[in-house]
Amino acid sequence: MPALEASAFLGFIFPGEVAVILGGVVASQGRAPLWAFIVAAASGAIVGDSIGYFVGRRWGSQLLHGTLGRLPVLRGHLDRNLEAAEAYVRRRKGSAVFFGRFTAALRVLVPSLAGISRVHYPSFLAYNVAGGIAWGTGFTLLGYFAGASYKQIEKIAGRIGLLLLVLILVGLILSQLIRRLNQRSRRLGAFGERLAATPAVAWVGTRFPGQVRWIRERLDPSTPRGFWLTFTAAAGLLAVWAFAGLTQDVVWHDEMALFDPHVETWVVAQRTAWLSSGMEIVTWLGSLVVIVPLLLTTLVILIARRRDWMGTALLVITVAGAVALYDLVKLVVGRPRPPPTLWIGHYSGTAFPSGHATQAVAFYGTLAILLSLGRSLGARAVVWIGAGLVTIAVGASRLYLGAHWLTDVLGGYALGAAWVALVVAISLLRIQGHAGPRPPVRPARWTP
Repeated sequence: MPALEASAFLGFIFPGEVAVILGGVVASQGRAPLWAFIVAAASGAIVGDSIGYFVGRRWGSQLLHGTLGRLPVLRGHLDRNLEAAEAYVRRRKGSAVFFGRFTAALRVLVPSLAGISRVHYPSFLAYNVAGGIAWGTGFTLLGYFAGASYKQIEKIAGRIGLLLLVLILVGLILSQLIRRLNQRSRRLGAFGERLAATPAVAWVGTRFPGQVRWIRERLDPSTPRGFWLTFTAAAGLLAVWAFAGLTQDVVWHDEMALFDPHVETWVVAQRTAWLSSGMEIVTWLGSLVVIVPLLLTTLVILIARRRDWMGTALLVITVAGAVALYDLVKLVVGRPRPPPTLWIGHYSGTAFPSGHATQAVAFYGTLAILLSLGRSLGARAVVWIGAGLVTIAVGASRLYLGAHWLTDVLGGYALGAAWVALVVAISLLRIQGHAGPRPPVRPARWTP
């Protein structure tokens, strides 16, 4: 079935992950070895996508013009949109092939589009193999661990694929919007100059020159102390406001805190054996047991390869300060954790704010800042989406395992974000001189 998805376009009717999950279920019952189903799923996916690639390369354009191209509504737009799709696949060949494997619609279309676009086959094959192995192994193991609950897993897998497709579409739309805004930036600059020359605005500039100059400096994207400092300060103030409101609700048992028992009860009702095992693994991503080794590895890379002492100091201060802050708040607030009857695992200490959530925001957020410097728009999007997903997953795991209330997790997020904003703002203030409107590609050091 995985081999027929892209080669025969059956993925629109019967998604291949259904068959792969069922194979994992059969393996869990001891009817066949697990490795055999993993090999079958991965090899089927690789072979099917390769067939789809060669079909698209040989007959794809003719098939499209002979079918969809005959429709009056699409006849005038097919060539233009097909060229845009081909250009996108050529530009994003690796990510399009790999991530397209995890959502049914793209899994069926991308191999043929890659063939139509004349993507170099060895390059296509490398990402096809990587995606096929990851997809086949992941969904087979899902079925294996789910066992009799495979129908529920099937629904969740479909929703995850749909969510991935939505994220890809949103990313494409945002990239187009940003590209168009960049194209119009000169027009906006000219409009701003014309606006400044009008009598009313000119009078304000003459009457309040210091204030107008200060506002311009705060919105200037070409200097570290301009737009980026303004944005960081605004984000930090918003996080402080959120943390203060949550702390007040927790201390006075008011508003948001009143929903905590209801949310926790609902979360506990959703527990399943396989999901509990997964959450026990995910929660380690927010633990110092995992964060400290990752931190040390990052420091070695920053120092040995980039000589980035500023980025090193930023990361260390952010993580260490976050730990000290949540320990202090926990001591002052002293909120009890949920009842032990709801726990999966063993926990000690007080609840507010969640230490895992605080240090996850501090570490992964700062790491995303450092990794995204000097990168392309697509790479920055991947870095920030990845950091956001990990942080959300850590917070969700604390709720699921019964270690924290909802407001504990939200408070941790807010405290971590406020601390990161403060450290970054101080770093921007310490940077001397001016930077360009965009960070340099090489070397990718801590410069905005």
